[in-house]
Amino acid sequence: MTISLPLLNSGKVREIYDAGEDRLLIVASDRISAFDVILDKPIPDKGRVLTAMTFEWLKLLSDLCPNHLISVMPEDFPISETEKKDVAGRAMLVKKAQMLPIECIVRGYLSGSGYKEYKSTGTLHGESIKEGLVESDKLPEAVFTPSTKAEVGHDENISYAQAAAIVGEDIAQKAREISLNAYNIGASIALEKGIIVADTKFELGFIDGELAICDEVLTPDSSRFWSIDDYQVGSTPPSYDKQPVRDWLESTGWDKNPPAPSLPEEVVLATSERYIGAYELIFQKSIHDWIK
Repeated sequence: MTISLPLLNSGKVREIYDAGEDRLLIVASDRISAFDVILDKPIPDKGRVLTAMTFEWLKLLSDLCPNHLISVMPEDFPISETEKKDVAGRAMLVKKAQMLPIECIVRGYLSGSGYKEYKSTGTLHGESIKEGLVESDKLPEAVFTPSTKAEVGHDENISYAQAAAIVGEDIAQKAREISLNAYNIGASIALEKGIIVADTKFELGFIDGELAICDEVLTPDSSRFWSIDDYQVGSTPPSYDKQPVRDWLESTGWDKNPPAPSLPEEVVLATSERYIGAYELIFQKSIHDWIK
């Protein structure tokens, strides 16, 4: 897929293009990575799911704060008709933002790197929390747990105080407020549909002087989704994302250095079903009715 606009960035999943007039065109591909390696086979409909979910969440969160979305309709994109057909359903025209240099992570459950830290030190991002919790426990209340944005390598978990030192106390306080409110709204809606949002990552930036939600929002790529049916305290529930890919790769004995083994078709399809399932369960809509 070739777009005639200037390419600003190509990531593991997305391409970001300069659309002129302080706008960007963000295109979500079907690429998938695991253990920081991009795999050889795309996941059908993954890019469409990420875009459709972000669009739906931004609508639901629009009263909370501004966001960067201008349009998801291909006719609004400043590209050729052929290019519009190529990116339909997987692209967003957005406003440029001055992005915060921190990741705005919210944890509602104790899992992943947060659980590892807690198990070792009794803290979460350097701050004390309730004693006696076990893996996948629901936290007494959702916690804002920021991280750095690493240019190379992995992001680093930091405390709220460290985040405030980076962006300033007023901005850190506002980012925490927006992130916690967005998480609580999203987690409540998802829970009604049978999905637990264990944690999620928001990207915030300034647009016209106001802090706004940008990038993808509450998707399987930016969040840890668990089915209520699979949830059990003391263990790690399977997640609504690339879990089949990770499980299969682990079973091969792969050393996690590129290149990765080629994914079997059944793993590709199982992963696609999980992404689609998360969208359709939460929003009660078919991905086949999304923009084409």
